[in-house]
Amino acid sequence: MFFVRRWEDFDYEERESVATITFSRPERLNSLTFDIYADIRDLTDSLRTRADEIRVLVIRGTGRGFCSGGDVDEIIAQLLKMDTRGVFEFARMTGACVRNLREIPQPVIAAVNGVAAGAGAVLATAADIRLLAESASFRFLFTSVGLSGGDMGVCWLLPRLVGLGRATEILMLGGKITSSEAVAWGLASRTVPDDQLDATVAEYVARLKEAAPWGLAMTKEMLNRAASADYSSAIEMEAWTQTLLMTAEDFKEFHAGFTGKRKPVFKGR
Repeated sequence: MFFVRRWEDFDYEERESVATITFSRPERLNSLTFDIYADIRDLTDSLRTRADEIRVLVIRGTGRGFCSGGDVDEIIAQLLKMDTRGVFEFARMTGACVRNLREIPQPVIAAVNGVAAGAGAVLATAADIRLLAESASFRFLFTSVGLSGGDMGVCWLLPRLVGLGRATEILMLGGKITSSEAVAWGLASRTVPDDQLDATVAEYVARLKEAAPWGLAMTKEMLNRAASADYSSAIEMEAWTQTLLMTAEDFKEFHAGFTGKRKPVFKGR
């Protein structure tokens, strides 16, 4: 049996093959610290080899916000004391959090309640599905604090969701994006009344758990790789991937379930 490490810097739960990260510093709008970044990096990395046990990852926040980004005192003030190498290592660590969210085989759902700002907005953007409470909002604040709008890979992620023109405006101006604007622009999948967010997340989790886990993992892989592939290469990659999955056990299980008039039981094999 896999030993589940205790994570001290946020709440973490595994239940019925669903892992849930809950940012739990509501008094600081769930701002991030060096330790929280490191734990997100390490936890998400550990999920790479646990696709059989963990089928979906949910990220959420407590209180009035999802995550307000780097803590002004515990990160920003400390970065000003570091040399170039130290800051670079920090930047690479934050980027690894996003890379892991994109590369782990499990679908990732960001349940955004309240503000998602700075790095918090990027972490939500890195999820596969973003579900928003009506009170939710995004702020990509980087230029407002004297930094580049490109942070943690968001210049790769955001244009793919909202288009280059809209992403340019968002990252340059850093203004507030309401939940309704996020849905209209393609930044979010759905917005619901605040008291329905948990139920909506549970609905999406249930639907994802019914799908073939290897099929979901390969869908993520193809979406990631297609961004840097030409059209012909993308078609070839998808042909190889479908060939692999069509000869796997889950595809046979689908047929057995269909002909037997029952729901297939997928095992990621």
